[in-house]
Amino acid sequence: MERNELPTRHDLEAVGYELPVDEPAGRDVAPPAGQPDDRSGEPVRLADLTGLTALVETTDTRDPQGAYARLREQWGAVAPVELEPGINAWLVLGYSELRDVSRNDRWFSSDPSNWSVHREGRTAQDPHLHARMAPEPHSASRSDGTEHRRLRAPLDEGLAKLDEHSTADMIQQMCTSLIERFADRGSADLVAEYANVVPLLAVAGMVGLDRMQQAQFMELTMTMTGGGPAAEPARLQLLRMMADVAHSRLETPERDLASTLVHHPNLHGDDEVVASMMLVFTAGHDLTIAWVTNTLRLMLADARFAGRVLGGRLGVEDALEEVLWRDPPMANMPGRYALTDCVLGGRLISKGDALVLSFSGANNDPSVHTGDPWEESGNRAHLGWGVGAHACPAPRHGRLIARTAVETALHRLENLRLAVPVEELPLLVRPWSRYPKSLPVTFRPQGVGAVATGPTSVAPPPTDLNLTKEPL
Repeated sequence: MERNELPTRHDLEAVGYELPVDEPAGRDVAPPAGQPDDRSGEPVRLADLTGLTALVETTDTRDPQGAYARLREQWGAVAPVELEPGINAWLVLGYSELRDVSRNDRWFSSDPSNWSVHREGRTAQDPHLHARMAPEPHSASRSDGTEHRRLRAPLDEGLAKLDEHSTADMIQQMCTSLIERFADRGSADLVAEYANVVPLLAVAGMVGLDRMQQAQFMELTMTMTGGGPAAEPARLQLLRMMADVAHSRLETPERDLASTLVHHPNLHGDDEVVASMMLVFTAGHDLTIAWVTNTLRLMLADARFAGRVLGGRLGVEDALEEVLWRDPPMANMPGRYALTDCVLGGRLISKGDALVLSFSGANNDPSVHTGDPWEESGNRAHLGWGVGAHACPAPRHGRLIARTAVETALHRLENLRLAVPVEELPLLVRPWSRYPKSLPVTFRPQGVGAVATGPTSVAPPPTDLNLTKEPL
């Protein structure tokens, strides 16, 4: 066994080691439901456990860190959770354990076809679970090793070629134009009318969609992510639209991501080009909405940041970093799938088990914090971007979108305040993320066009967008 690798079942048996089951020191407690008695020496088998905490309970709460803390106290750094009735997974809560899993694709695959649920012919019923943990050919995010590197390289190269100044100007103009639509009212919902829209249009612009395509793309994406009978037709129409964009770039390349992808030698055929384009949209949409919304909520509700709006000490960059630490856009990241039996955080992981990476739980692992938020301000050692070969390919672009969206709202909307107490903000909850469903605010009304400053060469967002839908 190489240095720093996790021990396998064979390694443990070779030295006569019995897997311990974690238990709070100094306390005689009954084992959790479904867990063999601690004194039996029998390892915990994931599929046999019942009565587990549902994963969504870590996000569907006003105190997610309290939920993670209870799991950590009961189970340690790796806790079994229920994804849906009859389907369990390991939730990785430890900072070092999460990094170990993320960096070891020989033992932990990103390809869901290695999940025992799929191998046994079972299918997740929850549409959100199925969408995140179903096999997906041609996807860089659900492949490993050489195949992953082949599919990932075009994304990395295409994003690196984008002109950051032009991208920043485009995003700034989009944000300003969106604010113009409600600036004279003195009130708005910064989720429905702003944060839901900015990431989609920004990514669409980077890929290379024109204004008419952006409006169509926005509508189709909202329909697809909203579920229901219209979701699949919308998805197919969206794929056709991406294929049309790719074909147009074959004939007339431009300085956009679509042009790089369609001409890259690593991508073989329309399916792989379209899959890469869709990955950029799906990865950049909901997570950036969550980052923008959670940051605005923090800056308007937390006294340390609210003072900044009026000339205080901490600013937007500090708030963005704190959100990545305390309430990251991707709270729980599916998934990794064990390729061999091994031990992680004192738990026996069996071949075929699913692991969910809890960025939120690991970021708040007590072992990596001093307990002083002022001392930790500016610390960027969080796991908000992921780690290892599957880390986010666009941290600079994501930060550019989020920072511009937050700064523009704070700068353009004078005397900006929450219209309701922060504890009354409804949450949009999934097993993977959480953020305010709406963010009602008030501000000093402005005349129409009063905020229209900045570059004029970039077209404003299309006016026929439906801004009331929410992604699921």
